[in-house]
This record gives sequence, C-alpha cells and structure tokens, in this order.
Amino acid sequence: MTSGAPSDRRPRLTPAVADVRRAVRAVLTDLAPRARGPRRVDAAPAAAGAPGVGNSGVAPTTVARGGVGNSGVAPATVAGGGVGNSGDPDASSGAAGFPAAGSRGTPEPATRPVAGTPEFPTHEPVGAEPATPEFPTHELAPTTVPADAPLVLVALSGGPDSLALAAATAFEAPRAGVRAGAVIVDHGLQAASAEVADRAARQAQQLGLAPVLVRRVEVGTEGGPEAAARTARYAAFDAAAAETGAAAVLLGHTLDDQAETVLLGLARGSGASSLHGMPATAGLYRRPLLALRRATTIAACADAGFEPWTDPHNSDPAYTRVRVREHVLPVLERELGPGVAEALARTADQLREDDEALDRFAEEVAEELAEHAEAGISLPVAALASNPAALRQRLIRLAVSSEFHVSLSRAQTLEIARLVTDWHGQGPVHLPGVRVERRAGLLVFSAAETTEGNPDAAG
Repeated sequence: MTSGAPSDRRPRLTPAVADVRRAVRAVLTDLAPRARGPRRVDAAPAAAGAPGVGNSGVAPTTVARGGVGNSGVAPATVAGGGVGNSGDPDASSGAAGFPAAGSRGTPEPATRPVAGTPEFPTHEPVGAEPATPEFPTHELAPTTVPADAPLVLVALSGGPDSLALAAATAFEAPRAGVRAGAVIVDHGLQAASAEVADRAARQAQQLGLAPVLVRRVEVGTEGGPEAAARTARYAAFDAAAAETGAAAVLLGHTLDDQAETVLLGLARGSGASSLHGMPATAGLYRRPLLALRRATTIAACADAGFEPWTDPHNSDPAYTRVRVREHVLPVLERELGPGVAEALARTADQLREDDEALDRFAEEVAEELAEHAEAGISLPVAALASNPAALRQRLIRLAVSSEFHVSLSRAQTLEIARLVTDWHGQGPVHLPGVRVERRAGLLVFSAAETTEGNPDAAG
C-alpha cells in the first residue's frame, strides 16, 4: 500500500453514491431499534487516521484473523457463485434456505482477538492505518451508537459491489442506530489471497466498521470449485454472525447478479425455485443492492475515491456464470434491445411472489388433507386429482420433504403423481428414502426399506 498524507475530503454525493446509500438505508431501517434512534454528540473532528465514512464512534478495530478452526466452520461443499468473491452471486436453486445464525449474544468489544489453531494460526492483528490515496478517509459528523444496538456484518471482498455496500453501510448504520462490522473470507484459492483479504480489512477499518473479521476457509471439491467455495464462504458467514451475535449479514449482489442467476436457472431447467433468483431477505442474509446495476456500484466507488479489487475469477471464462455475464447477456441486450437484465429481475420477483403464495397455500391444504401414521403419511387420491397440477405436485413434494427430509426432482414428483393421474393398477414407486403406493383411495408415503445391500443390517 502506498503511503501519503491523510485525505480530508468528503465523498461527493453523486447519484451513484446516493442510490447505494438509499438502498442500504431501507434495509437498516428494518433492523434498527424501534424505541430509540442514534444519538448525535458534539465532538471534535476525527484525527488523521480515525474512522472515516460513517464514523460509528467506535475506535478503529484490530482485525481478528482466523481460520476454519477459529470460527467453528467445517469445510463444506455445495452450490453456485464465483469463487473468490465473498459477495458472489448465489447460482444455486436453494438460495432461500440459508440457515440463520444463533441467537444474538453479548455484543463484541471493538477489539476481539480470536485464538488460532494449528491448521490456521492466528495472524498478528492488522492495526488501523492512516488514510492514504488508496484508502481515503472522509470525515463526517460523529455519531454514537449504543453498545447493545443490533450489529450487521458486511460480507466484504474488496470488489466494487461489496466495497460500495460497505461504504454505504458505514455511513447509514450509525444514523439508523445500528452497529456495523465486516467479515472477509480468504478462500486461499489464489497466490495473493491473504494480501487481498488484509487489504479489504484495512478498507473496512478506514470506513469505521467494527468488528472486522478475516476468516480463512478450506474449499473442498464437491459440486465443483464454484459450489465448494460458496459453501465454505457461507459457512464462514454463519459462524461469524453466530460468534458476534450479528442480526444480519449484508451481501453485495446486484441486479446484474440476479439476471445471471435467472438465466442460469432457465438453462438448467431448475423450475420456479431457481427462476425466482435470489431473495432480498433469506434468514440471516440481506441483499440491499438487488435493484441496482453493477455500473452503479462501480461508479459509487469511483466517486468516493476507492480503488476496488478485481477478482480474476470474475473474468475467467472457465466459469459458467462468467460466460453468461460476458457473452450471453450482452448478446441478448444487443439483439433484443436494452433492459433485458431489468426484465429478468422483474420476472424473478413475479415468480417468487407466485411461488411463495402457492407454497403457502399447499401448506394450508396439506394440514387439512394429510393423515399421519406411525409408518408415514397419506394424502387422499380424490383431493389430489381435483387440484391443479401445480398444487398437486407441491403437496407431493411437501409430504415427502416434511416427513422424510427428501427433496424430490421434477421427474420423481411426476412419477408419484402418475399414481393419481395415470392410475392403471401399477405397483409402488420406490425412490431413495421413500416408498409411495396407492391403497384404498389414499396415496401412502412410507420410509423406504434400508436393509437391501447393507451388510450391517440385521437379517
């Protein structure tokens, strides 16, 4: 990092900066305490090197850097998103199923070292550094936030989306009566990944975020590199939120990411659950920037004088999402006219609304129709036959998932539905973990036999 005199200039309130702040403000307002707002105090301007944008009244935090063993994150592997970016898109169809963090605990102090492990020793804390041309410090009216105020963590990679999100959160959080910190995930997939993570941590400090956590994770192989990195990343986010008692983790996904996700889901034929893209709220996670284009976050960083990191994986055509971003969407825009990304995002919103309504209706109908037995659950054939296909298939999936914790594919769901719609005396449908048969006017779901091929089973 280059050295230089601290910058005392304020960020220009350009349209891009204002748009990002407005989007963040809407999310933080929902998380803010209802009974009280932030308390402003008269204080001398921050000294050189003090927290910058959105000074939260908290001394610059040391960076707690830990690994998998430190945060309790087990190596994990599943679905979607770019590899090296902690704010990467969620390319999986299960975006809405993130596990929530544990209940909020005692607020963390500003400086919170984390014990290392033999596998991932704790690095020496990275102290707050004075502002430089690379990380300009902007002095703003100091604001104090109660120590027991809700805490949000920004998932920060140092890229333009997450950096613009971090800057806006640092500005808006104290005004909403909310504490704001950051969590940076070092995937260890690139030669300089530790330096990139430390640079992002310094940026977070210069913005006045506290605490600032750096977590190194081990990325497995299951599901491919993108899926494995995403799983490890979200496990680290969950652990950081549980550790600090954070009320939410803010992700930097934009409208462009949403459009890419919808296109990927369409190409994979993954159904409505994939086509409705990423929700703005999913348990612990919030995505404030889903209505903004990527060009807006890039402009916001430039207007504020930040130099975001460019993840080389985000331009590597080996990744399907990159090919969609660099080739497919531009072709659609060129051939069909501008506004394709916005149209895809609108489609995702509409499909999500319809999907959620149908799921809720299916739950209500299932409560009336389902009969539980010791061996499983049953649904009346006549009721299934009289309902539209969309509801019938949801009822089948709901019965299997709620009773046996099995997720059915569309082909499997349709095979079960044929016991209702194409009945000609056929035998039971055997699927992994579940057996379905038609008997006495009922569709009977029971646990599949597990003794076949199991040498340890009694017999």
